[in-house]
Amino acid sequence: MEFSQLAMFKAVADQGSIVRAAELLHCVPSNITSRIKLLERELGVSLFIRKGRGLVISPSGRLFLDYTNRILSLCQEAQRSLDPAAAPSGNLKIGAIESSAIGRLPRLLSSYHQFYPSVQIQFSTGDWSRLLNDVVSHELDGAIIAVRPEHPDIASVEIYKEELLLIASATAGRISEPQDLSGMDIFMWPEGCPYRGTLENWLRMHEVSSRITDIASYGTILGCVSSGAGASLVPRGIFEQSKSVGSISGYVFDDLFPVQNYFMWNKKVEVYSARDKFVELLMEEFKET
Repeated sequence: MEFSQLAMFKAVADQGSIVRAAELLHCVPSNITSRIKLLERELGVSLFIRKGRGLVISPSGRLFLDYTNRILSLCQEAQRSLDPAAAPSGNLKIGAIESSAIGRLPRLLSSYHQFYPSVQIQFSTGDWSRLLNDVVSHELDGAIIAVRPEHPDIASVEIYKEELLLIASATAGRISEPQDLSGMDIFMWPEGCPYRGTLENWLRMHEVSSRITDIASYGTILGCVSSGAGASLVPRGIFEQSKSVGSISGYVFDDLFPVQNYFMWNKKVEVYSARDKFVELLMEEFKET
């Protein structure tokens, strides 16, 4: 088993095609085909299943891909660690929940690019459980979530607390107490979202019954609220964005407590200057929140 074989295997798995993998690696497809076959013979399993003109990774291939990602990530870490004093460079893969991506990160990402132009940032969004899995599997170098991560491979730091506001269309009338939400449609991210959990606990504490509709998009949530169809609970940054959507009012309640957000990374990758500088900038940007 050789490093180049692992790189070829990962490229084919990611691209779903030997031809596209060959273009990515700047080699001929026949070379990749032969090297993958040698790897399969050595492992004694089929790593891919042919489907039309493409390839689908097999169950054994998915298992092997997890180890391959770890091996390649460790090799990259070893290369980076040889020159720790060098300016950050290479790829930095950062993820975040959508509320952070919209309300918190645009200015910070711009600042990071100005400070470290040699770093290519790859940014993605997702729910907290997916982001956690991606950091554990080294698909991401770090991510921002609103739940304290609990995993033996994960380290984290508190970065800021999100103030939460109830929002509704100005035409829906003022929301001055929890009971004003009784019978009202409420649009929230699906089960598992910590902001939804905060709202559900708050409604339960005040014995308020409302229908909660699952919507996995703040843009759609704001659209529904703006139309007068119902209400929602959102971070303040999302509320500020809503001013461009329509006439939406925000309401603060003392017992709707802010939710702590965290930056997490895989602690098995001890040194990575591009990530470490991102954390430094993150802490500086939000030290007052």
